[in-house]
Amino acid sequence: MFVFANFLIAAAKVLSLVLSIYMWIIIARAVLSWVNPDPYNPIVRFIHNLTEPLLYLIRRRLPVVFGGIDLAPLIALLAILFLQHFVVASLFEFAAGMR
Repeated sequence: MFVFANFLIAAAKVLSLVLSIYMWIIIARAVLSWVNPDPYNPIVRFIHNLTEPLLYLIRRRLPVVFGGIDLAPLIALLAILFLQHFVVASLFEFAAGMR
C-alpha cells in the first residue's frame, strides 16, 4: 500500500508544480497585456497559445469584462489557488493516511 501512497505523493507534487508554472504564465500574460508586445514574437505567441484556451472558456461562461478590464486572468488564478489548496492538499492528506 505504501507504493500507492508514494505514487499519490509524487502525483500531488507534479500537479502542484504544473499549477504553479501555469499560474506564473497567466501572470506573465496579464503583465504583457499592460504593454504593447510584438504579436509575432515567439515568446508572446507561446504565452498566448498556452493561456487563451482557459481564459476564453472563462470569458465565454462568465461576463468578466468590466469597464475594459478583463478579469478572466484573476478568476483563473483563483481557480488555480483553489486547486492547489484543495486537490493537491487532499492528495497529500490521503497519501499520508495510507502510510
